[in-house]
Amino acid sequence: MRLVQLNGPSGRRVAVVEEPSLRLLERCTTVYDLASACLHEGISLLAAIEQRKSSELLNYDTIYRGGSDWRLQPSADFPASPSRCMVSGTGLTHQASAKNRNAMHAGTHAGTQAVTDSTRMYLSGVEGGKPPAGEAGVSPEWFYKGTGSALRAHGEPLVVPDFADDGGEEPEVAGVYLIDAAGTPRRVGFTVGNEFSDHVFERKNYLYLAASKLRTCAIGPELVIDAQFNMIPGEVSVERGQQILWSHPIKTGEATMCHSLANIEHHHFKFDFHRHPGDLHIHFFGADAFSFGNGIQLQDGDVMQVRFEGMGRALRNPLRRMEPGTKAVTVAPL
Repeated sequence: MRLVQLNGPSGRRVAVVEEPSLRLLERCTTVYDLASACLHEGISLLAAIEQRKSSELLNYDTIYRGGSDWRLQPSADFPASPSRCMVSGTGLTHQASAKNRNAMHAGTHAGTQAVTDSTRMYLSGVEGGKPPAGEAGVSPEWFYKGTGSALRAHGEPLVVPDFADDGGEEPEVAGVYLIDAAGTPRRVGFTVGNEFSDHVFERKNYLYLAASKLRTCAIGPELVIDAQFNMIPGEVSVERGQQILWSHPIKTGEATMCHSLANIEHHHFKFDFHRHPGDLHIHFFGADAFSFGNGIQLQDGDVMQVRFEGMGRALRNPLRRMEPGTKAVTVAPL
């Protein structure tokens, strides 16, 4: 079952995807509200959805194309308190991403390519990232993207800030989690994501990785609440004008990754301050391919598309470049 979040004439709403239509739900305005109600009522998400289905149907095609008064929102967010939505991710989970990262950071010594920390991190995952059930494996790479204010919806631009060197797509699946009253993470579902990073800045020095991740990102348009996370094939592409500039098959899921989902989740939620009741978490699970790794530099107006089988309609976002700025941010005393 797949959900979308909308904003329209009657405000925020949640709808179930019933192709080619969207069926509005009653008694909830956001996925966060719906999931919170499940915890309060002690029922499953599927049961809560069935109880809230209305007779109101909307044309999905028109909304998806941006031709309606209804607008798609990120597939999960915390609009009442964006600062209580953490957006983060796990990198170097796929072999292709490790190779791309290694190529960005490798030096040469006497004509031999050095083994980078990126390669070591990936190989440690291969060796210990899938422990037996109930045990903790090796810790994966972890990064912070920002709060819920960094989230963008299908169709919204992903911005290269005036201080940035570049911006490029990172096609991934993300998990959506709500922390219950006892501090237990509860997985709400999975969604298509474009994690979007500044690879040119990162390439200057791998210690810039953390800052290169502090950019807007997109999730959606659909949240899949009963998906299996084993093998999920898909495709990523970049359009320039009316032409496809670049495309590449991608795949994700535990069968293609060096870490199990349980190990990734453990190492994110092992920190007690990541288990604050009522908080929402959006966590990216890593990319299998991106255009920067093939020498593509995106331009203003290019459209990035990410699609995964079984994850609903494709996520499409244009790239917007701000004019380079030179004015420094100043801090005023109190």
